[in-house]
Amino acid sequence: MKLRFGFGTGFQEVEVPEQNLIGELHANEVPRGLVGEAEVVRALENPIGSPRLRDIVHPGETVAIITSDVTRPMPTYKVMPALLDELYAGGVRPEDITLVFALGSHRKQTDEEHRRLAGERAWNEIKCVDSDPEDCVSYGITSRGTPVDITRVVAEADRRICLGNIEYHYFAGYSGGAKAIMPGVSTRAAIQANHSRMVLPECCAGALETNPLRMDIEEAGATVGIDFIVNVVLSEHKEILRAVAGDATKAHREGCRFLDTLYRKELDAPADIVLVSQGGAPKDLNLYQTQKALDNAKHAVRDGGVIILIGSCREGLGERTFEQWMTSAPTAHSLIERIEREFRLGGHKAAAIAMVLEKAEVDLVSELDDDFVRSIFLTPQPSAQAALDHAFEKLGRDATVLAMPYGGSTLPTVRKKV
Repeated sequence: MKLRFGFGTGFQEVEVPEQNLIGELHANEVPRGLVGEAEVVRALENPIGSPRLRDIVHPGETVAIITSDVTRPMPTYKVMPALLDELYAGGVRPEDITLVFALGSHRKQTDEEHRRLAGERAWNEIKCVDSDPEDCVSYGITSRGTPVDITRVVAEADRRICLGNIEYHYFAGYSGGAKAIMPGVSTRAAIQANHSRMVLPECCAGALETNPLRMDIEEAGATVGIDFIVNVVLSEHKEILRAVAGDATKAHREGCRFLDTLYRKELDAPADIVLVSQGGAPKDLNLYQTQKALDNAKHAVRDGGVIILIGSCREGLGERTFEQWMTSAPTAHSLIERIEREFRLGGHKAAAIAMVLEKAEVDLVSELDDDFVRSIFLTPQPSAQAALDHAFEKLGRDATVLAMPYGGSTLPTVRKKV
């Protein structure tokens, strides 16, 4: 059977014998309603746990809309027209609205990226800026000791609206909700304090109220004050399938429940070989982002198996500290030892990769140089097909194969034997 995996703006194809393939994880079938911008309008007209946005805002108020940067698939340009209509209906003036791209610890963006992300209407009508971790306002600390330092343009706004897409996150449980505030528009020190909890077993994909890291995020969001959210759940092809709007927690939880019906996948047994991709651009721009698919794949592979990670990574590793940790470590295991004694943002993803390597071999199909890939403890492969052939040579021609073409979205869980 021929399978296709997104790779940058193109694809990698691989032929898998049908007798070896135990599954190809795609979204579950769910009832279809409105999609795209029409679904955003529906959500804004029917907020969860909140009045309509037009009844929250007032003329003369300043509004900060916080949304995702270029590393996320959030279709801000599809949300903004209906959102602006709602704000204008409440009497807010265009000159009082700022669209803030939440960089977290990511690089600054170009004007062209701002324009593409915001969409032509928002770009022409309102201010569009990156968050600035060097110009922040302090709100104190959370009960767990995380500083709440928020970029000034967000902190000083009269109203704060958070946008985002909801998908599984390997230690925050789910993306979306208050995550636009923490880590989105926070300082590196604040992000580091929050993310240091990733080593706790409760901090894992699909966990919310039992997840101390997610609870810390939501406490930070409540401290700052989030007036309204608009979150979306995307199909594998990045179409808006569901939008939720309203209260920062109640609307987010409803979105998470929908995500579970769509992307949580149960397996009878782990696979010998897992083929996994982020689904292509923009989610495989670098290894820092592609790692998310790897972390979901670890739940599906048996101990001693092989994960074939397919991602362009054309921008390299993607984060300075992550690169420094990956390229300076003497062994993969040393990264785990290092994160236990000194948590560093960026280094946390290096340690996460090392944790997967404790369980399985990771073969990388990318645009990175082969020698460089070997130096960061992964096995380079020229193509997905070559990687699969190599895995069969290692594990035998009877090895079982699981395919995860959108690995950052689908969360496999192996059923517990009774």
